[in-house]
Amino acid sequence: MKRFPPVEITLPWMRANGQPVTRRLIFTGPNGGHIWRTSLNEDHWKPALAKAGVIPKAKSRQHAAAREHGMHALRHFYASVLLDAGESIKALAEYLGHSDPGLTLKVYAHLMPSSRERARKALGRALRPHDPGA
Repeated sequence: MKRFPPVEITLPWMRANGQPVTRRLIFTGPNGGHIWRTSLNEDHWKPALAKAGVIPKAKSRQHAAAREHGMHALRHFYASVLLDAGESIKALAEYLGHSDPGLTLKVYAHLMPSSRERARKALGRALRPHDPGA
């Protein structure tokens, strides 16, 4: 951060026509502005995937379109890690910028760990007589 200090950038927040907000960004584009998802995807992310053998090498600069291999995959990884750690759908919706937690639940419900065992144990603890020796 000493060598490449954060840059203040003002952008609309939460949506394209949202309230402008200024933040200090650590990662910036080649001209010092914010990073555009599409250029990061094509210029850096997909070439790295191709070099690692995850996707085929492109015959031209343009890699094959595949949402599951794009930067969007990192968003799903982020969501799945938070859900596995027990984060709430409401909080995750806020972190992902979803206006409706119902959308978040619809998209990520399949990633949520089973709660049957947790529910059974919680009820067992609540209904078990208090053991003063425990």
